[in-house]
Order: sequence, then C-alpha cells, then structure tokens
Amino acid sequence: MWLAAVWGATRLLLLLLVLKVLVFPGPDVTSDVSVIYRDWYEILRTGTFPLKDVTWQYPPAAAFAVLSPALLPFLEYATAFFVLACAVDAAVLALLWHAGRGSGRSSRGAWVWVVGVPLLGPTVYARYDVMVTGVAVAALLAAGRHPRVAGALAAVGALLKVWPALVLVGMRGRRPWVAAAVGGGALAALFAVTMPGAFAFLTFQRERGVEVESLGALVFHVARHFGWDGGVLLNYGSMEFLGPHVDTVGTASVALSAVAFGWLLLWRVLAARSPVPRFTAHTAADAAFVAVLMFTVTSRVISPQYLVWLVGLGAVCRCFRASRMRVPVALVLAASLVTVLEFPLLFTDVVASTPLGIGLLVVRNGLLVAAALAGARALWRDTVRRGPAGSASGAPGAGVSRAPSADSPATAA
Repeated sequence: MWLAAVWGATRLLLLLLVLKVLVFPGPDVTSDVSVIYRDWYEILRTGTFPLKDVTWQYPPAAAFAVLSPALLPFLEYATAFFVLACAVDAAVLALLWHAGRGSGRSSRGAWVWVVGVPLLGPTVYARYDVMVTGVAVAALLAAGRHPRVAGALAAVGALLKVWPALVLVGMRGRRPWVAAAVGGGALAALFAVTMPGAFAFLTFQRERGVEVESLGALVFHVARHFGWDGGVLLNYGSMEFLGPHVDTVGTASVALSAVAFGWLLLWRVLAARSPVPRFTAHTAADAAFVAVLMFTVTSRVISPQYLVWLVGLGAVCRCFRASRMRVPVALVLAASLVTVLEFPLLFTDVVASTPLGIGLLVVRNGLLVAAALAGARALWRDTVRRGPAGSASGAPGAGVSRAPSADSPATAA
C-alpha cells in the first residue's frame, strides 16, 4: 500500500513538472522531447533516420522510442511521450514488486526504484532512458527461468541504447548469449536493409568531445582557472569541452573503458572456473550493475539520465537478499540526489566552472567512482576469491556443498 502511494505521489509530481503545470528551476529539460524528438519523429515516419542531424547518436531501435507517441494519437506529441514514460515506470515497478516476493527475495528493490527515480527530477520523463532501463530490468529478471527471453531482451535493449548488452555479462550458460546474438543480428539486419543510415550514429559518437559532467571533464574545469584556453560549446547535442588536450583526455577515457572491459572479462573467466558454482540469480544482477557503473564513470559523457540506468539495475540487485550491492546502490542513490542539483538546478555553475559547479561534480562523480570500486570489490569477493586451499572464500563454509536455495544456480539456469 505504502509503495503504491509513494509511487503515485512522486510520479504525479514528475508529470506536473514535465507538463509545466509546476515549474522546476533551471533550464527547460523538456525541450529534447518537444523539439528534438518531435523533429526526429517527423523524419522517421518517412522511413529514414535523421542522417543530417549529428545529434542523432543512437542505435536504430531508438526509433521505436521516438515513434512511440503514435500509440496515443489523441495526445500532443510531448504529452504522449511523458505519459508513456510514466507507464513504463509503472511497469518496472510491477516487475520489481513481483521479483521481490518469495524466499530469498526482498521488497527493497521496488523501494529503490520508487525513491531513486524522483531524485533525478523531471529529466527522467524527458528522455527515453526510462524505456531502455525497463527493457534491461526485464532482461535481468527473466534470466533465471527464461534465459533465451533474457538474451533477446538484452539485444533489443542494446539496439535501443547499447549499454543493456552489459546485462549479459553475469548470465549463466550459453542460451542468453546465443539468443542475444541471433535476435540482435536479425533486428540489426532488418534495420540496415529497410532504413538508410541505421548505423550512422557510430561516426557521430566517435567525433564527440568531453562532456562537461563527465569524470574527465574535471581536468578542464580546474584547468580553466589556470589559463587553459579551451572552452565549452554545444557540440553533438550536449555541452562539451573543446580545445587543447581534449583529445588526450578523451583517449584516456576510452583506455579506461578498455581496462574496465578487461577486468570484466577476467572476472567472468575466473568466476566460471571457481570450484564452487557461484553464478546465481543475484550474480547476474550484481555483475550487470557493476559493469554499467564501470562504463558510466569511464565514459566521455555522463548525462543526468544515465543515473536512471543505475537506479534500475541497482533496484534489481536489491530484489535479492544475497546481493552484495547494498553499499554501491546507496552510493548511486546519493549520486542521484547530487545529480539533480548539478542539472538542471545549478547547471550554469557547472558550465561556467565555478567553485560550486566543480564541487558538485567532484561529489557526484566521486560517489559514482566509489560505487564502482566498492561494487567491483564485492562482486570479486563473492564469486572469485579463494582461500588457501583453493576453495572459494568470503563466506562461512566455503567449499562445502550446500543445498540449493531460492537464489541458487538451480533457479538461475
């Protein structure tokens, strides 16, 4: 009862904000929908992607999200989009509530979603990321009993916004990977054949600078106070640093992402070789959460809506009592609160590199880095670390056979 009441109250507030019945301080966050998405909608209806618009930086299935307001033709485009975003929000809550029932499960996951989403303010409903997050959440929750469905959903999510492919990293067995490869390949081929420019976004992404809210951007925020002669410009749809050494920092970000990928690959190999089977239902959620955290903090761009990805995956983790992500999820919720302060409330300070703007970014990005490091450590200790005798350590009775539980590999196949 309380869960539904809090969800209803907070989501009503979000709708009132994006519909401008109430005014949220700072820049208008709804213009992406009412102007940019609306223009893309008109182009996509003709059967092609917006090839002449460099702000189109999304995989081809993003067209589904942009075209989705056509499902509610009796509403104006932006209004329909906001209503659909709220509907997806409700569907995610229903999935998390259902997943939190039963032995070894917890309602805390649903509460993380109910509390975490409004912490990000109206930006949540003014981007299509809540829809992508819904697909990723559904994929993770299907992994235990329906691995092929989980793989197919992960593929759809990846073609919506790339990052949901990471939910596969902790899934057990080959079935979800095969389903993702087959389903994703077929859908990608369909787009490539039927709609020109389906993968033009790859070129646009490669040419981006360093977005002002990213971890790497802190270098230039500080450097501006010591005579750095670059600046901040609207570039590829976001405020980015352009000037001397930006390419170097961008390359360093890509290198850090490669290191993160290498760590995940090493973790997957060593966890799979553990003498005690460790790939459980909560492992898939924990691994996905850590993977997305790593690639978020090492990215050249950390837009505010990225936090909804982490809130959604963190909520799935907290559906399992055995999850080791309690502290990292709490850190992400704290980072979400700071995020709404830096955008949109005090975004002018961020763009101007004032001490307040820099301080907010240091705190927010510091929380995300801490969450990534804590999550990686917890995941490693839970699945890989071995004791002196070669048995898995970090839990009482490691190396001793145990009866399957509600969160055991038997239910995560």
